[in-house]
Amino acid sequence: MPDSDRNLHSIRSDLDVVDERLVALVNERAKLAEQIGKIKATSGQRVYAPDRERRVLNRVCAMNQGPMPDVALRCVYRELMSASLALERTPRIAILGPPGSYSHLAGRRRFGHSVEFEPVANIAAVFDEVEHGHAEFALAPVENSIVGGVGETLDALIDHDVVVCGEVNLAVHHHLLANCPLDEVRRVYSKPEVFAQCHRWLAETGLLSRTVPAASTSAAAEIAAREPGAAAIAGDLAGELSQLTRIAEFVEDESGNVTRFLIIGTSQVGSTEADKTSIVFSVGDEPGRLMDALAVFREHGINMTRIESRPDRRKRWAYHFFVDIDGHLDTPEVADALEHTSQRCQHWKVLGSYPRAQEIV
Repeated sequence: MPDSDRNLHSIRSDLDVVDERLVALVNERAKLAEQIGKIKATSGQRVYAPDRERRVLNRVCAMNQGPMPDVALRCVYRELMSASLALERTPRIAILGPPGSYSHLAGRRRFGHSVEFEPVANIAAVFDEVEHGHAEFALAPVENSIVGGVGETLDALIDHDVVVCGEVNLAVHHHLLANCPLDEVRRVYSKPEVFAQCHRWLAETGLLSRTVPAASTSAAAEIAAREPGAAAIAGDLAGELSQLTRIAEFVEDESGNVTRFLIIGTSQVGSTEADKTSIVFSVGDEPGRLMDALAVFREHGINMTRIESRPDRRKRWAYHFFVDIDGHLDTPEVADALEHTSQRCQHWKVLGSYPRAQEIV
């Protein structure tokens, strides 16, 4: 046997030994998670705790000596924690459906494969599932890096008695999916919004005249799976569920397309080292009222990372302002700033404090 083959055999034997140790340690971790689950069930605590998840991931990455990068290690641990949650009690996560949607993909990448996803028809229903106790958490798209805020989600944050518990930044990549070669594609299905995001590529490839609108990217993938000569522009998960193949990759015109999703729950999340707080408020139409409210953050040295207005549906030409700031409402400086800001507003609501997204998934 050549020396290279002997070396390869020896290294693979070492890998087998490491795998045996890994499996034993993974199951040892799972048993500890089961014990935690029993304590949570007895005391009525929620199964999934975003603040605890953040501390675990930060601690794991701090111990990492490589060569595995932190981002890969986080993926491994998310799946470990997902399986541990299922051992405690499988959490139900409401998502904007149907299965294979980008909301479903964001949920998979944040919660892993071991939780139960419940697709619902619209964003208001996503919030209803949590508010009425049918789901422990929900995912709702709140803004896109190219087209801006999602009005339905902003309205639901005002109307529903829920809490923002976390966020997910999902890289939105569109692929042409089919079971035939590119030169045999006769129809391309997707949402009109997706066609708009891929307009340049469709025009360059001559497929623009062959586009057919569908209700969703998932529905487009389902049509392409059963119709000869059809393709869909959709994400990887829709292709996976419909058993389609990528025949053209990354067909979006803008490569930096990211959608931010909020994790919606019913209880406040504890603080971590890197949090943000979301609020919504309205002010009167007197001169300088909005500036007076926002000036509080500057006076307290607090960074405001986002502001967006949304029309008040109950009062003509009045507006709600959605603001994100750095920090957690449990910290004295943030609590003091929020108290002073609320005194300068009419309608006022703290939507939640939660761990800031560490990465684009």
